[in-house]
Amino acid sequence: MTEKIIVEQAGNIARIIFNQPEKRNAVSLEMWEAVEAATTRFANDDSVRILILSGAGGKAFVSGADVSKFETERSSVESVAHYNATTKRVYDAIEAFPKPTIAQINGFCIGGGVALSLSCDLRICGDGSQFAVPAAKLGLGYGYQGINRLANVVGPSFAKEIFFTARRFTSSEAKDMGLVNRVVPDDQVATVAKETAQMIASNAPMTVDSVKYIVSQIVASESETNLDECARMVQACFESEDYKEGRKAFMEKRTPNFIGS
Repeated sequence: MTEKIIVEQAGNIARIIFNQPEKRNAVSLEMWEAVEAATTRFANDDSVRILILSGAGGKAFVSGADVSKFETERSSVESVAHYNATTKRVYDAIEAFPKPTIAQINGFCIGGGVALSLSCDLRICGDGSQFAVPAAKLGLGYGYQGINRLANVVGPSFAKEIFFTARRFTSSEAKDMGLVNRVVPDDQVATVAKETAQMIASNAPMTVDSVKYIVSQIVASESETNLDECARMVQACFESEDYKEGRKAFMEKRTPNFIGS
């Protein structure tokens, strides 16, 4: 694991931190590979109920690819294909992460940073944050899946504006488009993200996880929708010990103790 990716866990909240602040957390191939490994580890850890992704230094979430590595990582057709396949696996793994995910955004969220944040369930940013997908300024091709994620979040018209203009958008513009869930003062982003994570983690895991899965099926194309699995997950909630505990705690006017089964 590279030191440019920090992996932490405190209680049931896991964290992946992009740690290259001197380059505004621009991401190299080895960093993407480390994120993939950490995501797999946390996905298989039953003690984890939620994952927060953030950038070190307070100046950037992720500012895109590390261009200083292009000559070694993206200089040939083969190396570009390998790099793109790796980033696709990371985005897919975070999107398919079985528990809720939060993008904790300070400062710049550019290119791959936007793509990464769109793979998360929730996005909380500071009021000084800036967003952009500059592919059209660089002549880069942008695949179906990445554009589809953006269009699912902000709608087709705003997705086109973001790509067509390739300009930077302010936090308030991002909020108006629906690109982020919440905008808070820059110095409160970490606190609000943690409080939101704690709130989610205190709820019934089976209910939360099933809602995440069902929403993913709603936005999937019809041919990819698994309605049987949606129904199974809902039924499992009603058959769970957590459902019994939730009802009992409500009647007893106390905070429920959910165990995830």
